[in-house]
Amino acid sequence: MKKITYAQVGDDYDTKDPVKKLAQLAARQTIIKEKSGFKEISDSRGESAFVWEQDGILMASVVEGLGTKNLVADAMRSGAKTYYDVIGYDTVATIINDLITVGAKPRVVHAYWAIEDNSWLEDKRRMIDFINGWREACIISMATWGGGETPTLKGVIEKGTIDLGGSAFGVIGDRKRLITDKKLKAGDRIILVKSNGINCNGLSLARAVSRKLPNGYQTKLPSGKTYGEALLTKTNIYAKLIQNLLDADIDIHYISNITGHGLRKVMRARGNFTYIIDKIFKPQEIFTFIQKHANLSDDEMYQTFNMGQDYALFIQAEDVIKTQEIIRKNRFESLDAGYVEKGPRRVIIKPKDIIFESETLDLR
Repeated sequence: MKKITYAQVGDDYDTKDPVKKLAQLAARQTIIKEKSGFKEISDSRGESAFVWEQDGILMASVVEGLGTKNLVADAMRSGAKTYYDVIGYDTVATIINDLITVGAKPRVVHAYWAIEDNSWLEDKRRMIDFINGWREACIISMATWGGGETPTLKGVIEKGTIDLGGSAFGVIGDRKRLITDKKLKAGDRIILVKSNGINCNGLSLARAVSRKLPNGYQTKLPSGKTYGEALLTKTNIYAKLIQNLLDADIDIHYISNITGHGLRKVMRARGNFTYIIDKIFKPQEIFTFIQKHANLSDDEMYQTFNMGQDYALFIQAEDVIKTQEIIRKNRFESLDAGYVEKGPRRVIIKPKDIIFESETLDLR
């Protein structure tokens, strides 16, 4: 069976990551030097969100995009069911779940919806679902929808499609609630929070798999759910969870949002640490289905998808029981999955006999 890789479908990290690093280097050259009350938190550069201090208050911002999940919704549409409530919701979820990794409480979300021409907006049923999904995610995230931009980009965006993204702004407050990798230390426990499925990463590969199936997105999984329905499962939003943990005085030393790069993201921090994963969640059936039909190894799957683990929280050992109880009260599942130790920067996933070395994740 022919293999389908992420690079083959147009997203090659070996090409993208060096460009990101070059952009980060250029960004550092724009740092404001004047006495304006503004001071960037340099530890946040290269993280999922950027943090700065203004007159003693810490704030954070982020920009994110949905990717190609909306193309699955387009293919799955049946009559009045557009699936765009999921698309609106997941765009916000993708933005917010990055913002909160630094401890920020979301305040404002802005939308970016780029279309080929205004005909995309004429489908009233789709627009109602999309806007309702976006609003629902903002409410769950405790963020105000502040507005946005809807450019028409004829010749850039394909007709009948939309490019979705946005930005968010949040307030951290004082330094006690700031989360950067400076807090991370040997002996920290790694708490993995269970994902709700594929989320918004790896959809280009998942779409390529659909083209190999005799019934495309309508192909049934063992559960009886269709492939397309499984791909269109909503992403969990963790804004309230992170604030509840901080309000309970849980000293979160670091957070990795497991999106692009899969479980390699566990070692996103800069320090020389080895991350030992003793336990993992069993991947949802969507992942085993993709693995079978894309003919990918465990190593390739775990460096591309979340494989059932959404967030990695790094905390002190004495806070594990309390942390997991708060996670349970927020209706999420978690594992006390492993620990951090001094050593070469790498991730060791013992249940799968996988080791990701530092050179496989070079984002800074």
